[in-house]
Amino acid sequence: MQRPVCLRQHHKAARLDRPRSAVRQISITATIAPERPWSVNNNNNNNGSGPSTSSATTTTILQGKAVEEYAMWKCIESHQRYPKGLPLPKLQWSSAVLDDAYARCGEVTAEYAKTFYLGTQLMTPVQAKAIWAIYVWCRRTDELVDGPNASKITPKALDRWEERLEAIFEGRPYDVLDAALTDTLTQFPLDIQPFRDMIEGMRMDLVKTRYETFDELYEYCYRVAGTVGLMSMPVMGIDPSYKGPMEKVYRAALALGTANQLTNILRDVGEDIKQRNRIYVPMQELREYGISEEDLLAHVHSPSSSGVDDRWRAFMKFQIERSQQYFRDAESGVDWLDGKARWPVWSALILYRQILDAIQRNDYDNFTKRAYVPKWKKFASLPMAFSRAMMPMSKE
Repeated sequence: MQRPVCLRQHHKAARLDRPRSAVRQISITATIAPERPWSVNNNNNNNGSGPSTSSATTTTILQGKAVEEYAMWKCIESHQRYPKGLPLPKLQWSSAVLDDAYARCGEVTAEYAKTFYLGTQLMTPVQAKAIWAIYVWCRRTDELVDGPNASKITPKALDRWEERLEAIFEGRPYDVLDAALTDTLTQFPLDIQPFRDMIEGMRMDLVKTRYETFDELYEYCYRVAGTVGLMSMPVMGIDPSYKGPMEKVYRAALALGTANQLTNILRDVGEDIKQRNRIYVPMQELREYGISEEDLLAHVHSPSSSGVDDRWRAFMKFQIERSQQYFRDAESGVDWLDGKARWPVWSALILYRQILDAIQRNDYDNFTKRAYVPKWKKFASLPMAFSRAMMPMSKE
């Protein structure tokens, strides 16, 4: 199953899409580095150099939608408290090195998320570079559990990766790509919580292969896709004419992440079972439609035809309608993004929605048929997304 990059376009943003052929080799493989001479600050003593990233005082274990809610309010708080960026120590990397790091991030984004990269060309250079830096961090994180070294990754390795994240937010990046993200933090009010939550989503992929309820699945969707919306919102910006609560726009970003991820899950049901022994659709809801795990393994086959049976069609209609509702929830908030950011977001929304249409055209057979949007249709959708971005309906 692929994770969308939400406001980037995909996360497995679903294993990230890998190109059939690379124009040039761009190494972004994250190295789980050995212990640094310093350790991550866990006592809120950061010498006043910036906002504390310590989670040591967190005692309540959140689950389900509460995870997303907590992170959203943390992000809104940071957005309001540090509107011009986090007060971090001056980086020890030269401007030339940072420029090169951002350029590498841009190349990776262009190679692996072509349509979304095109959308960033409408943003200011500073915005575009920040989105590229966020994308690359997300991709490197995803590669830990879905990349060539995934079989060697342990929960301890993810703990080390989280320590490295803490260092980025303390102004002590480990390498040049980390430095690009740290530099981004000094220009935009990003909060660390969604980054932490994404790493926790990777932990879930290491140990969890079934989701009993939709609440469990919702948490996973937030961690691997909704998080990108929270990361990107401060960079995308909010339209200056919008005077309402910031919460509305943040919730729209989260809704789009959930919709994209649910769409990926529905598209990849057969692939996930066959290749990864994973069932992401809620087991409880399968039982409500009279479908067992054994039925899934048999592709819910209809004995009177070569396709799926009526139980699966009914189940999929319900799942698709729920995903469509999250797309609808996202629409009004997307219209209140800054004008330069609306086109790439509308592109992602329209293109992912068309995957649901493709599943329906395949008679809901997502076991033996791949639902995809032809390239010509993707390109044909771009003018529609551009028009919607330039003339947002919620402002009419």
